[in-house]
Amino acid sequence: NMKKLASDAGIFFTRAVQFTEEKFGQAEKTELDAHFENLLARADSTKNWTEKILRQTEVLLQPNPSARVEEFLYEKLDRKVPSRVTNGELLAQYMAEAAGELGPTTPYGKTLLKVAEAEKQLGAAERDFIHTASISFLTPLRNFLEGDWKTISKERRLLQNRRLDLDACKARLKKAKAAEAKATCEGDTVPDFQETRPRNYILSASASALWNDEVDKAEQELRVAQTEFDRQAEVTRLLLEGISSTHVNHLRCLHEFVKSQTTYYAQCYRHMLDLQKQLGSSQGAIFPGTFVGTTEPASPPLSSTSPTTAAATMPVVPSVASLAPPGEASLCLEEVAPPASGTRKARVLYDYEAADSSELALLADELITVYSLPGMDPDWLIGERGNKKGKVPVTYLELLS
Repeated sequence: NMKKLASDAGIFFTRAVQFTEEKFGQAEKTELDAHFENLLARADSTKNWTEKILRQTEVLLQPNPSARVEEFLYEKLDRKVPSRVTNGELLAQYMAEAAGELGPTTPYGKTLLKVAEAEKQLGAAERDFIHTASISFLTPLRNFLEGDWKTISKERRLLQNRRLDLDACKARLKKAKAAEAKATCEGDTVPDFQETRPRNYILSASASALWNDEVDKAEQELRVAQTEFDRQAEVTRLLLEGISSTHVNHLRCLHEFVKSQTTYYAQCYRHMLDLQKQLGSSQGAIFPGTFVGTTEPASPPLSSTSPTTAAATMPVVPSVASLAPPGEASLCLEEVAPPASGTRKARVLYDYEAADSSELALLADELITVYSLPGMDPDWLIGERGNKKGKVPVTYLELLS
């Protein structure tokens, strides 16, 4: 054990000397080929950006830094992370309690209960999204950093040590050859026994023989070091080329993340659209002078596994011809005058392309004047913008006071 410890200490000292001389430009360094350097640069870039994407995704899913630290500690201790109430679910709980205390039968209490139910659904959708994104996106990124990258880093350190050993052997052989050449030159000189002692000539010949043995030993060490370096370089090269497979895996995980995020926002949109319809119906009952949308019951929540719901981003509006009462389709809108009272301003929520000449095309965030006519379908209003007039769907509008 002591011999091994002394040998390891000698190797460490040799590497330290070689590394220091390279930093000061006093020793030659074996350079890797350009392809290998490109592989190293791509691996480093992949690792750095994976860390940044991982950290920022964790912030997106859990903005609370204290909660992230707590989850990190639970994972390191191999314990199950306790279930955490989302902000939407907590808000729903407060609204439900407020409605119970202020009166669930009052208009305010009824509205609180409706909003609380919607916030609860939003919180549940958020919980499903966090769980799906953590499994399908965060876990593969974390596995790469804690598994594959640690293996690559270990092999790169071994390659660095093999290179230092190789360059140290090259430097040792170079010095041995220089000393051998000097001793050979001194041994080939015929001594003048009147001026030079014979003992010096004998010592010079012995030194030449010793340096010959030192050169042979250094060449043998160099061959061994070169073999170990080439073997380690090949192992490291294979691992670095595996980064391409890592990119393919991360690409697949990224598609899964986008799919889960699309599903989450589609669910949120549907829940809020249903809530808006319910509140519009209640608002029409409480404030008769206001315009309301459809009073149809809210549609059921979207399934997180349905591929069609993931693509749902805008409400489907039936055609005007199918919604218009008998005789209304032939109504000339230019001849319709707005009522003396009852017109309101509305902000457009989404772009809408008119299906025919009886409808008014809309642009998001623009303000238009809207009003209703007797016998009109509650899903539609008459919209005016300058000299243009036409039917507009209520679900695309936010009625202003």
